[in-house]
Amino acid sequence: MATKINTRTVNGLKAAEKDQFIWDSELKGFGLKVTPAGSKVYIVQYRTGGRGSPTRRYTIGKHGAPWTADKARNKALSILGDVADGLDPQSDKSSERQAFTVSQLCDLYLAEGCETKKASTIATDKGRIERHIKPLIGNKRVKDLTANDIRRFMSDVANGKTATKVKTGKHGLARVKGGKGTATRTVGLLGGILSYAVSAGIIPSNPAQGVQRYPDKRNERYLSIAELNRLGEALVKAEKDGEHPYAIQAIRLLLLTGCRKSEVLALRWDEVDFEHGCLRLKDSKTGQKVVLLGAPALKVLDEIAEVEGSDYVFPSLKSAGHYVGLPKAWVRIRKLAKLDDVRLHDLRHSFASVGASAGMGLQMVGKLLGHADPKTTARYAHIADDPARVAANSISGAINAAISETSTVHLIDTIPKSRKDRGYE
Repeated sequence: MATKINTRTVNGLKAAEKDQFIWDSELKGFGLKVTPAGSKVYIVQYRTGGRGSPTRRYTIGKHGAPWTADKARNKALSILGDVADGLDPQSDKSSERQAFTVSQLCDLYLAEGCETKKASTIATDKGRIERHIKPLIGNKRVKDLTANDIRRFMSDVANGKTATKVKTGKHGLARVKGGKGTATRTVGLLGGILSYAVSAGIIPSNPAQGVQRYPDKRNERYLSIAELNRLGEALVKAEKDGEHPYAIQAIRLLLLTGCRKSEVLALRWDEVDFEHGCLRLKDSKTGQKVVLLGAPALKVLDEIAEVEGSDYVFPSLKSAGHYVGLPKAWVRIRKLAKLDDVRLHDLRHSFASVGASAGMGLQMVGKLLGHADPKTTARYAHIADDPARVAANSISGAINAAISETSTVHLIDTIPKSRKDRGYE
């Protein structure tokens, strides 16, 4: 596709299912790559030899400060001028990168190596880079980095060497604690950055490959049926005590759908398909996805009143956004249930564990959770293989029965007549 690349053209481009290349109609070789994640990257394509020689591609940078369409065009002109003089900008660029420090590599990775990552993931990566990687090994040259350096780095993070307090905004304060879990996840990110360095020709091999990381136990907390009973009792009591209705309804949805907190709180009414019994999420950690719903989850959604002027299922009462008070409400509710070590995200794991223990295949559980990688679902394999399986017809039905055992109103009871025409009975 050829067109004049300018600010208006670039801003009007949208992400497609695969990389899309736009070539400038006036400056041959100047182009723009649009990734499935929506990143827009200015590039130059050229040949250093004759007509039959292979093409090479030089990445200028992502659209946005400092790279506007005009600045990228001027850079492309300069690069193509060097090519006309017999130089190979890509080779020169590779030579410069040979002397890169880890800090410089991290900056390059964030600029060029995160094209398929979501903005929220990139924000998390930036935090780990700035708070752990740069302070400890940022000044080391990438080509000098060894496996022992990686191991020492992991140990330092685990032992709290990077622990500090960081200001976030005018009044915010983030506590960087370190620990084995943080060390494991940060080394995982560092390994990905070094893999990018290999693909970019900066180093011949990845020194993080083969480094044994600490076991990451962050995903191993599931609620037992007895704990689900206690949580159900706590939800009933909290509701009677005046807890925000959105907190009660959102927690029930988290339990009954296996959705992530952000997917439930940011849910919009146009994403709720009562007719086909599903959520059609426009965006999630893994992109667009469809979440199939059981009758109990549909019942919860049916009982939530739409608020005029807001598209959100759980609208904020103070702004145009969505409800954000769930984390604080959860602390109060889990205390009532005597589940002080349980996070909101553990409700998602509990949904999966009930499905696995009920004999549903891991592929089915992964599909319901929206896992893009089967390895992510594999953590529930030991539950699926347990001979003492819990008999259940469906995940949401089993969880609903547990949390509704002491309730005066059972979520799985009668579907309201007002929405019977929506087809989920």
